[in-house]
Amino acid sequence: MTERVALYLQDAHELRDGLDYVRYAEAKGFEAVWQAESRLVRDAVVPMAAYAAVTEHIKVGSGVINNWTRNIGLLASTFLTLDDLAPDRIICGIGAWWDPLAKNVGINRSKPLTAMRETVEVLRRLLNMERVTFEGEFIQVYGIELDVVHGRKEPRNVPIMIGATGDKMMEMAGEIADGVVLNYCVPPEYNDRALELLDIGARRAWRKLEDLDRPQLVVCSVDPDHDKAIDTTRELLTQYLAQQPHIAKASGVAEEIVQQIQSILGWPATHAQIKQAKHLVPEDLIHRITASGTPEEARAKVNEYRKHGATCPILYPVGGDVRLLIDTFAQV
Repeated sequence: MTERVALYLQDAHELRDGLDYVRYAEAKGFEAVWQAESRLVRDAVVPMAAYAAVTEHIKVGSGVINNWTRNIGLLASTFLTLDDLAPDRIICGIGAWWDPLAKNVGINRSKPLTAMRETVEVLRRLLNMERVTFEGEFIQVYGIELDVVHGRKEPRNVPIMIGATGDKMMEMAGEIADGVVLNYCVPPEYNDRALELLDIGARRAWRKLEDLDRPQLVVCSVDPDHDKAIDTTRELLTQYLAQQPHIAKASGVAEEIVQQIQSILGWPATHAQIKQAKHLVPEDLIHRITASGTPEEARAKVNEYRKHGATCPILYPVGGDVRLLIDTFAQV
């Protein structure tokens, strides 16, 4: 019996190499590929379109875009366009973004729960090919619809998955979304509380936890040399703990460690700064919040996330041989 597994790509590889990795993952039975959009480095939509164009059946998700920088009409038409390219294979993963990045580009993320609720509601209605009037706090639209003249006019099957971190967002994801993209850089037992919150939200909408898909990002560094795999992950965590404090908090990392790393890294961080600070990331943390090591060690750790409720691990190759990672989790 095959297990669900997906690939996560960010900016660690050349974009054209990513096309090869996605085709290889599809051949090896991977269910989906998710493209990141986090730092100011790589937009998600362009790679998603490229992946969809060169594959036949693998699903393609945004992991995740934010709900602040695209107006709701553009957001809906973007996913309509992607669905035109790969019908029934597109997934909209969407999150509330994070500071300081949002603030640094002039966005005030006030009332993120309200903003996300409005986004999901109006986006779903537009992709259902409805004519929508909506007067909310963040979204005001008047008699708009996806103006398809040439092409499919039926409602589109694009699941909306919230990339939730905070408790209230997790609860709301259980209430209004098709599922949740669970965070990376967290221990497997983090999921236990997340499932409780999702269940609360699901019951509020007369749904069950089992109705919600729960793919989870998992940092995964695979190498026959255990120490080499660990060192590769250490560099990634150095950058993430400094620049994405919401993930550091969810990971349970000591504030003292985060502050020490932040005192060395600038924005954007240079490779020299990362190498200087990486010794501050303890090895036990790497083992606790990532799937890093030999192929056998990585598989065992990923299975822990499955046992704690992840329905489809989304494997983030932080470096090294991406094909080895795909082979490690191949389903065919």
